Amino acid sequence: MTTEGATKTAGQVMHEGAECIGEHDSLRRAAEMMRDLSVGALPICGEDDRLKGIITDRDIVIKCCAEGKDLDQTTASELARGLVWVDAGASVEDALTKMEEHQIKRMPVIDNHRIVGMITEADLAKELPDSKLAEFVHRIYARS
Repeated sequence: MTTEGATKTAGQVMHEGAECIGEHDSLRRAAEMMRDLSVGALPICGEDDRLKGIITDRDIVIKCCAEGKDLDQTTASELARGLVWVDAGASVEDALTKMEEHQIKRMPVIDNHRIVGMITEADLAKELPDSKLAEFVHRIYARS
């Protein structure tokens, strides 16, 4: 990691203003939001405005469409994946480590108990030297 990149925080490199899908919203609504926002994942937020999980476009295809479930009747919370997040004040290195450990490509960023953005492999790519980026990509995609 470059000296400059090593001092940056997750909050400084994330995409700000992540939009949540409600935990009771349908997967059709989630898919429409992903299309409209040009994203492949959405954080799932509860009525209490707290992060409940994350859902990806792949989740919708594999766990709903391929299983013959109804997009309009299946809710985002039914497919919510593990609750992995990073604090906005955490270092980029800490975010990278957490993403590698959980083999995830996108991760919510939390500040003061609220979601403030998402950090992605593309965000990290801007901060990492080529050798570190190659190592990250290998670890994330090794079991895919």
